[in-house]
Amino acid sequence: MNEGLARRLGAETARFREEGVYKRLNHLEGPQGPRVRMEGRGEVLVLSSNDYLGLASRPEVIAGAKAALDRHGAGTASVRFICGTLALHRELEAALARLVGTAAALTYVSCWAANEGLPASVLDEEDVVISDALNHASIIDSVRLCRAQRRVFPHSDMAALDEALRETRGARTRLVATDGVFSMDGDTARLPDIVELARKHDAVVWVDDSHATGVLGPRGRGTAEHYGLIGEVDVVTSTLGKALGGAAGGFTAGPAEVVDYLVQRSRPQLFSNALPPAVAGGALAAVGWLEAHPEAVARLGENTRYCRARLSEIGFRPMEGDTPIVPILLGETSKAIRCSERLLDRGVFVTGFGYPVVPQGTARIRCQISAAHTREDLDFACEAFRKVGVELGLT
Repeated sequence: MNEGLARRLGAETARFREEGVYKRLNHLEGPQGPRVRMEGRGEVLVLSSNDYLGLASRPEVIAGAKAALDRHGAGTASVRFICGTLALHRELEAALARLVGTAAALTYVSCWAANEGLPASVLDEEDVVISDALNHASIIDSVRLCRAQRRVFPHSDMAALDEALRETRGARTRLVATDGVFSMDGDTARLPDIVELARKHDAVVWVDDSHATGVLGPRGRGTAEHYGLIGEVDVVTSTLGKALGGAAGGFTAGPAEVVDYLVQRSRPQLFSNALPPAVAGGALAAVGWLEAHPEAVARLGENTRYCRARLSEIGFRPMEGDTPIVPILLGETSKAIRCSERLLDRGVFVTGFGYPVVPQGTARIRCQISAAHTREDLDFACEAFRKVGVELGLT
């Protein structure tokens, strides 16, 4: 090991500890759920998981994963075009395309890989990608990696998007990239306006729906269903690691021509092993469960509204929104981390976020609600917030 590198990184990490911004990993001793057993803590209430529908420990999802493992083994031991595609992958991709309302879909080992594989594959110097300023880091990195011209418009600023589209009208293809639900603020893209502007300027709309799949819309089909725009979004990327079972994996969905081209040219897909069978089987079971249980999506919305109202009653001011991401701005990173530590001492596992995950001065506690939470769970969490708010002078 190079001693100079080790010393430098060790000193930087020590500084993180001194400044109160060091991130400590908490180890769980059982499956993810509304309540978990945490090493050294016993049972804690989870208010920081992306398990929006409670499917990570759902028996049907676990059974789907086990059955796929028994039938197909641990993995394909290769990339897909060599010898690594199973009928299970094709079945899952058909289910995902059906869910989000596109002609076809292609799975990846993560949504990060799916996002990274899109612009670099379908765009070059003749093209332009236009990205919302608050898009997820995976979109930001994917834009940096591609050879297309780049434009960034202020968050949800439709006038600025319109201007960017006007200024780039000579480009061959213009790809407008946006999160469906923005993960740190919990707000939703202005998708009807984005689609309208894209159609006006003959541009392509790409939505990363990772925090909306299984969450938004009457049947959990995502941001497009939420706005009545199923079939109007050109390309959807999303994850299997949040509401759809909570394991891993992601996908790109869109026209058959786009998906077929990605099979031919997307480097993250061409040079990565196929999705492990257990992950694919669990995700397929999760999609089936979601399609059969739209009431879970309604329950998620009810829990979200209840928790937002209770937090407001006790003196906190969550950022506005109607998604199950409920951020509470605290300003300093050290303050957010201290708050999360005090909450954990009271049995509530919720994460404090600061720079570089969010901009300097906008550190926050980000609560994430699940359909699996009971009212008793949410009342317990809010009572812990009330006490910690008083202790730290936050309310």
